[in-house]
Amino acid sequence: MSTKINVKNLSVGYQSIISNGKHAIIGDEPIPSQGTDLGFSPVELVLAGIAMCKVATIRNVARRKGWDIGEVDAQLTQDVHRQEGKSFKTSVNSQISIEGTITDEQHAYLIKKADNCYVTRLLQGEWDFQESDSLQLVK
Repeated sequence: MSTKINVKNLSVGYQSIISNGKHAIIGDEPIPSQGTDLGFSPVELVLAGIAMCKVATIRNVARRKGWDIGEVDAQLTQDVHRQEGKSFKTSVNSQISIEGTITDEQHAYLIKKADNCYVTRLLQGEWDFQESDSLQLVK
């Protein structure tokens, strides 16, 4: 499955309009990084993708099982430690709350499924970053 994201960087701070062709959000950097803090930072967008996948997985599994759940909330944090060379060791911690009338076993099952969501598996998989193609802009 191929996914395409377009980013148009504006001249103010690091503001970027991020679009998938149908929807758009604003990305930026915080003020200490000389951004304008009007949007999510790149790292926040990555964590948001993981969090959204976790809660959507819980909702999907509960619907398929016919389990009665209410709101599902997730809070993710990350800690990054530089390794020797250029690599990083990143730890992502999740706290997930699920409202509803489910048993402890059902709750544990939903959390296990969330921790194995598509985006998490994608990030844990092998990545092959190709060099960026340079596009000639028309002036």
